[in-house]
Formats: sequence, C-alpha cells, structure tokens
Amino acid sequence: MAQLRQGGPYIWVTWLTKLLVGDASCEWAAWFKAQHEGFSWEKVPDSTDWTPSRIEHTAMVGDVREQLEEEGYSVFTESQNTFSLRGRSTSITLGGRPDLVARRGGEGIIVEVKSGAPRPSHHIQLLTYMYAVARAPGPHAGVEFEGKLIYSDHEVPVPAESVDETFVANLGGLIRRVGADTPARKVPSPDECRFCNITIADCPERDADSTVMEGETDDF
Repeated sequence: MAQLRQGGPYIWVTWLTKLLVGDASCEWAAWFKAQHEGFSWEKVPDSTDWTPSRIEHTAMVGDVREQLEEEGYSVFTESQNTFSLRGRSTSITLGGRPDLVARRGGEGIIVEVKSGAPRPSHHIQLLTYMYAVARAPGPHAGVEFEGKLIYSDHEVPVPAESVDETFVANLGGLIRRVGADTPARKVPSPDECRFCNITIADCPERDADSTVMEGETDDF
C-alpha cells in the first residue's frame, strides 16, 4: 500500500513540465507521486531499452562541458546540481537536477542537453531550473541564470528574463495543486495512461477510461 511521504510532498521537476505546456492533463498522476514514497507503490514495468539514448546523452553532456570549460567557465555536472527548494509557507519541496550549471565570474548559465527531438516541455524544464537553482540553498543562490537547450543539430538560447511573473505564477499554481492534501484532477486517457507507470492497483480508472473512442458518422 502506498505510504505518504514523511517529509511532506516532494515534486520532481520533470513531473510538471508536460502539464505546464498542455502536453499532459492528468495532474493527479504527479500528485500521487509527490504525496507517496516511491518505494511503496507498484510500478508498470518499463521494457524500453534506454541504454543507447543515455550513452548519446552522456557523450553530448561531456562535449558541452569541455566547450564551456575552454571558455573559462567552472562547470558543475548532473549529480552535482541536485537541488531541493522548499516553499516558505508550505511543506512542499521541488527537486531536480540540471545537466550542467556553469559559472564565470558573475555570469551563470544552465544547460539542458537533449538527444531527442525538440519539445515545448524541454523549454519549461529549463525555465524551472533557471528559477529554482537561483533560489535553492547552495553555491548558486542569488545568481541570475541564462539558459541554453542543446540538441544534436542546433542550440536554443533562453534569456534570463524568460523567467517572468507569468511563468512563476503558473509554476507556483501547479506546484500548489500537486502538493495539496486534496487530490489533483484525474484525467485518464489513452495517450497518457499508456506512458504512466502508476498501475491499476492505485488508479482503477487506468483501464476503464484508457481506450480510444471510435465510431462512424455521415458528416464527412
């Protein structure tokens, strides 16, 4: 049986990104993960072989790190960048781990490396890191970060001013809904349920509402 997290809700950044851009609608899935200890609930087995993409990603991260170091940056990589940002008036914690955080004097840049095709959620993920890393305790607190998305064939710069009031308000609203005691909105659907790792044991609607609606009409 799923056990509530003892330290309060813990939200991983990547659980939010598709929700913020409308690529996903079921806030309940993120709510369930945030509220419960990860070891305590059954998960759908993942049969995908992620090894090739992880090897490619690791190589790309290494190349970007070397380039930034040649430009005079001090570069912090992946596990060095793990952060936890706790709300001042709530028990909710936001956690994440950017690929690269680089500093050069007063300058700062956060880089996300993507081996797949560009997605709007990548942009939101980077913006969330730019917001959170500057506010989390640690060596980068108070730094205004620029951002950069790097793909295999192009780069996308993300200016610091992209972390504006509208973005922060939308991010904060979603965090509060996912971290609330009251369950967030559940939206079972074929597209989302087939990629969700929460089983029918904790989400009975998973199978009942996850079939594609099909029919016929004379209107076309």
